Amino acid sequence: MINIQIQADPEDNALDLVRSAIAAEVNRLELGIRTTERHIHVFEDRYQVSSDIFLREYSAEDLADGDQEYVVWAGELNLRDRIASQLKTLKGIQYAA
Repeated sequence: MINIQIQADPEDNALDLVRSAIAAEVNRLELGIRTTERHIHVFEDRYQVSSDIFLREYSAEDLADGDQEYVVWAGELNLRDRIASQLKTLKGIQYAA
């Protein structure tokens, strides 16, 4: 959990501005997660295998487009994990004014 304390004049609306900016970033990251999930599902559907199995058992030689496809699939999984971590952090913020 992260606590953010903002000390500002009440008429500055600083707390509202910070909350709004963080909410906008949460929305952007949630959109990114949905997009990344769609990309991942394309690979899972194409090869009829979960991404967990892909990471444990597959190599570039197992994919139709070889290295390129392997790097893209693994990259999407990495991106999803990074976005999820950022979302968890932002959603855990508590504000104190």
